Amino acid sequence: MTGEDIVPLRFTLSEFAGSLGDFGTIIPLILAIALVSDVNPRYILLFFGIWFILTGLYYRLPIPLEPMKAIAVIVIAGGIGSTEIAAAGLILGVLFLLLGYGRSFEVIGKWVPESVVRGIQLGLALLLFKASLDFVIKDSFFFVLGIAVIVIFVLLVRYRNVPDLSSICVIAVGVIGGILLHGIPPISLIPPPQLVIPPLSDFPSALSTLVLPQIVLTIANAILATSLLTKDLFGKDVPPKKFSTSIGLMNIVSVPFGGFPMCHGAGGLAGQYRYGARTGGASIIAGVIFIVLALFFTSPQVLSIVAVGVLGALLIFVGIEMCRYSLKTDSLLVTCLIGVLALLLSMTVAFIIGLVIAYILIQLKRQREKKEPAKPIPE
Repeated sequence: MTGEDIVPLRFTLSEFAGSLGDFGTIIPLILAIALVSDVNPRYILLFFGIWFILTGLYYRLPIPLEPMKAIAVIVIAGGIGSTEIAAAGLILGVLFLLLGYGRSFEVIGKWVPESVVRGIQLGLALLLFKASLDFVIKDSFFFVLGIAVIVIFVLLVRYRNVPDLSSICVIAVGVIGGILLHGIPPISLIPPPQLVIPPLSDFPSALSTLVLPQIVLTIANAILATSLLTKDLFGKDVPPKKFSTSIGLMNIVSVPFGGFPMCHGAGGLAGQYRYGARTGGASIIAGVIFIVLALFFTSPQVLSIVAVGVLGALLIFVGIEMCRYSLKTDSLLVTCLIGVLALLLSMTVAFIIGLVIAYILIQLKRQREKKEPAKPIPE
């Protein structure tokens, strides 16, 4: 960005509300990872906090950070250990740092149609709706209460010009509910992080089990879809190579010290924007919250302080926001196909099949155009 394009940071109630907009995705994933693996949640929170602040200062926009979802899901399902997770993070860090240089993403962006990227956005929205169903089952009371709070604010914003502080109120309701259900978590200072050096034997299994499923998702959602949505929401053209470079740096620096592989995400950006984030101030606020949690709370119980039902309510409205932008596509057929396949199969399979279908449709269109008789020139 040039000097004229630099967005001033703001630290208003609206930015604070927006800073909480992606917590419904981040917190459940970190909690589940901490419960099934030997990864220490304190350091996951700490590095999320540090990089949220640095991201806010660098991009000056509310660019989100999230755990790499494919890796998170595989770890949750299989209980993979910290050294293999570290190996995957290092491989991905080096890969995306290299892709951030040169013209790699100019080539990728040229060959990936917009309808495919929009399809990834729609798939993510549908997955958010699916995830929210789990919250309904686990905690239907606070889910309904969270939905009611958000709907009330939607009406107040529209008809009474009230600032949208729904995420603050929803999280506050969730914290009160979590304390009533689980009590106040213990408080203790964080010890110094220990260096996690994965043995060479972990790299082949990390590559096949964790890295390959994550690559397509990161390129499609965390980089291409986030870049496109940034332009939709803020009118700012942030090149995909910038997102790739920051993803690479985050993982190379953080993972060896106990951090979890992380990336950006279009869903997180939609969530933060939906609840009021407009500048990097929201990212800085989120970073401070995560650092405080990391420094003073020692167990995964701190993450369960928020009643999970309200997190599901936040996810519903983030999914709606994603749907809105995903439908700004040049091929509704390709976009909807990818969205459904992402929900039923996987984001990787959906991306590959959608890309093939998109190119088939492009070729058919070109053939029709060639067969159409030339229009006669009027005399």
